[in-house]
Amino acid sequence: MPSVMFDSSINIAALQMRHGAALELRRLAKGESIWLSSVELEELYVGANAKNRHVVERFERDFDRASRVLVRDLKDWAQAGEVLALLAARYDFDQIGRGRLTNDALIAISAARTGTTVITANARDFERLAEFRPFQWKIEITING
Repeated sequence: MPSVMFDSSINIAALQMRHGAALELRRLAKGESIWLSSVELEELYVGANAKNRHVVERFERDFDRASRVLVRDLKDWAQAGEVLALLAARYDFDQIGRGRLTNDALIAISAARTGTTVITANARDFERLAEFRPFQWKIEITING
C-alpha cells in the first residue's frame, strides 16, 4: 500500500489546527497510509511548549499504537551524511547550512529506503536533496485552518 509522511512544514500547521489536524492530514494523504518519521517527532517536541506538548504526546502515542513510526537506521545516517557532503560541495554550503538540512536529509533518505512519499511545503530543500538521492516527494503549499 502506498504511504506518505509529512515534514514539519505540514505537521506543525496541522497540529496548530488542534482538533482538525487528523482530518487535514488524512485529506492530504489522499487515502494512503500515513507514517510519522522519528526525526519529525523530535522536531515537533523541540517546537512544543508547555501549553501544547500534550498534542505532540498524543500524536506520538497514536502513531506508535498504529506501529507507524519510521525510525532511522545506520545506513540512513551514513547516506544522509554522504548526501549532505555532496550538497555542500555543489552549493558551497558551510557547516551551518549542512546542519540545517540534516533532519530533512534523514527524512528524505528513509523515505527513499521505504518507498514513502514525503509531503512538504519546503520545495527548495527537498528538491536539492533529491538531486543526490532520488525519492518521492510532493509539495503541499496550503493547509486549511
